[in-house]
Order: sequence, then structure tokens, then C-alpha cells
Amino acid sequence: MKGSKMIPPKPTARADKTSLRNYVKLFRKDILSAQPAKLYRAWMAEFRTPFFRSYLVNQPDLIKRVLNERPMDFPKSSRIAEGLRPLLGDGSVFLTNGEAWKRQRRIIDPAFEGGRLRDTFDAMVASGRSAVARLEGQTGPIDMEPHTSHAAADVIFRTLFSIPIEHEIARDVFAQFQDHQREQPILNIAAFVPLPKWMPRFHRKRTKQTAKVIRALIRKLTDDRMVEINAGTAPDDLATKIMTTADPETGQTFTAEEMVDQVAIFFLAGHETSASALAWGLWLLAANPDVQEKVAAEGAAFGDDPQFSDLSKLRYTKDVFRETLRLYPPVPMMVRETTCPERFRARDVPVGSQIVLSPWHLQRHERFWDNPDAFDPDRFKTDNGKQCLRDAYIPFSSGPRVCTGAGFAMVEGPMLLAMIAQAYKLRVVANKMPVPVAHLTVRSQDGIWLELEKRGTS
Repeated sequence: MKGSKMIPPKPTARADKTSLRNYVKLFRKDILSAQPAKLYRAWMAEFRTPFFRSYLVNQPDLIKRVLNERPMDFPKSSRIAEGLRPLLGDGSVFLTNGEAWKRQRRIIDPAFEGGRLRDTFDAMVASGRSAVARLEGQTGPIDMEPHTSHAAADVIFRTLFSIPIEHEIARDVFAQFQDHQREQPILNIAAFVPLPKWMPRFHRKRTKQTAKVIRALIRKLTDDRMVEINAGTAPDDLATKIMTTADPETGQTFTAEEMVDQVAIFFLAGHETSASALAWGLWLLAANPDVQEKVAAEGAAFGDDPQFSDLSKLRYTKDVFRETLRLYPPVPMMVRETTCPERFRARDVPVGSQIVLSPWHLQRHERFWDNPDAFDPDRFKTDNGKQCLRDAYIPFSSGPRVCTGAGFAMVEGPMLLAMIAQAYKLRVVANKMPVPVAHLTVRSQDGIWLELEKRGTS
């Protein structure tokens, strides 16, 4: 194998057989370690509870059936959304299905088309410079996760609303979201036990409080932007584009409440997933000095005043980020639901079954990938790597419901990695090995600790 032989950390799997009670207990602690090791080799695995059946699917043709060929027959499961509703409401594109979802994507997608990436590039560069500056003078081991969260949130606010994170409202949203995240809202009793809509969801008090504050702050941003749009003074950023785009079929734009729902998911998905990937990417660079130096060299070639065309200088860094997403996909599992009887691998799958698609297991699958647990950015140049990119790589999902911000992330991630690596030498902390856990996204149990040394000072 080319590249490093270092095996990055991976959670210990549970025993193959366990009770529903123990599974819920393990799930609450960490989604990944609650799963058995056999999933890294299985084409499909069934899990039955008294309330529903769940099928984890790794077979490529079945994944394509669900995501690409018949996506409307496999809508997003409402179970996973139960814990997110206080923040996202009922109208977020992340939670909707059917015609409501189609309408939302018709309005949102134009804002993230290829040409718009060029328009957001300068804002991303400004965020990268600010991230590098905030790391100046940091001494001793530091936890990088708060820094990557800060950087990713800054990108969101600059590209969406043309304001830096130092702006009062942006700062307050970020602070409240950090508090909201600590409540681990992804887990709710309704994820395991089907409850009627009228029944309370038993969200924690603090979860509801922080969500209410965040939504009020976002509402202030969107209301202020609508005033600017009506006055003709709004900046040409993502928020303006989304708020002024009419659905080509109905002619309608988003209502104020719908826009709050969409901004909430942009912040949740765009900030939280990017922060996760960036933190793991920096740790992988620190653990692989040879890779780090190549990324730093590309960062230097990228320059102090880069243009959009200079992204082509980050080819190797892009493979590093792609490999980071393979090993540590920010969203480890996606859940769909059957709406009609299905037949998977000679097995009847009843209506209402949960279909689990796991980037975490698929992208480390022993039957697909050569040396699946190793960090090797060069693997994508091999025949095996190219084939797996087609059949076993879905960090952004796939098909019509592919992540709207996928192209956005593939600019932001490599660029921030290169800018930070070019400015600082990164070293792992011997007694601070990160332990991957997944609640909302894949993070480290006790942070991702690194030592930084400013380049050119040694």
C-alpha cells in the first residue's frame, strides 16, 4: 500500500447479539459502538424490535435502488428526525419528503450551483485567514474541535449572510448552538417507539430552550435581510439568493417561517459536518507528517491572495479530505423507510421498515476497500479506489437527495486544511488519542488534541 501505515482510531464494536434494552443503552452512549463488527463485512443485516424492523444495507445495487433509482419510494424516516424538530421545525428540507421536499429543493438548489461557488470563494478565504489568526499564540496541547467549529460557523455566516462570526447575532447563534449540541438532541424515545403525533416528545428542557433562542436569532437575521431585499440594498449572498428565488412551478418563495427552518439546517448541517471533517483531517495530518508536508506545500502554492482558479493547486489536499470523509463521515448513518413491500436479498421487507444506509460501515467495508481502516490519500488513484468511489462512497448521500452543499464542502474543506497546515506544523499528543463517537455527527469523545508550531519559527 502506498502512503502511511498508521491505522486511525475506530470504536470497538459490540457483541453480535444483544437485547433491545442494551442496544438503546449503547446507542445513547454512541451510535457506532452500538453496532456489531459483522456490519463491516455484511451485505445486509436485519435488526428486529417489537416496534419496527431495521435493515442495514451495504450491497451497492440495493443502495442505488434506495437512493438513485426509486428515492420517492424510500422517504426519510421520521424516527431520526424526532430529536431534531425543536431546532429544525417541521419544514426543513432535511426533514420533509414528497412534494414539499421537491418544492424546497427547486428553490434551494440554484443557490449552490457551480457558478455560485465562485461567488462565495472570497468569503471562505476570509474565514480561513481568520481561523489561522485565531490559532496564533496557542501554546501547549489544544483541543481543535472548538476551533474547527468556530471556523466552520464563520464560513456559514460569511457565505449565507455576509457577516463574520464576530457579528453579535452570529456570535450568539454559535454560542447557543454549542449548548444545544451538548444536549445530544438526536436521541429521543420516538426514535425507538412509534408515538402518535399528539403525544409529547419529552425533549429535555434545555434542548427546547436553546432551540427557541437559536430560531429567534435566525428569525431576526432573515427579517432584517427581507427589509434589505425590499430596499434593494441586500448583498448578493446565499441568503439573498434563496429568499428571492421563486419555485419555477408555483411561483412561490419561502415564507418567513420556512426560511428560518432552512437556515437552521444550513447552520446545523453546514457547520457541524464541516467542523467534524476538518477536525479529523487535521488530526490525520498530524499523525502523518509526510502527508502533512505535501498539504503544506500545496497551501504555500495556493498563495496569500488566492483566486478561485487556484483551487486546482490543491489536488493532493482534496484527496486527503476525501480520505478523511471516507474514514470519518460526519453523518455516519442515514435512515429511509419503505412505503411498499420490498424484496431485498431474497428476503421480504415489509412496509414501514427502516432502511439504514451507513457511510461509516460502507466506506470501511472489508469486501470493497483495500486495507479499509488505513489512512491512504493515494488510494483514489488505484483501480480499487476508483471502483469504490462509484460503489462504496456516499459521505454526502447520493441521488436526488444528495447533500446540497457537497460542492461547497469540497471547496471549504481542502482549502482550510491547506491554509492551516501551511501556517502551522501539527503534532499529535501522545496521551490524547481521539476516540470516535457519533451522536449528531462523528466527533471525538474527549476532543481532538494537537500541538501547533508556527512554521518558520523553529
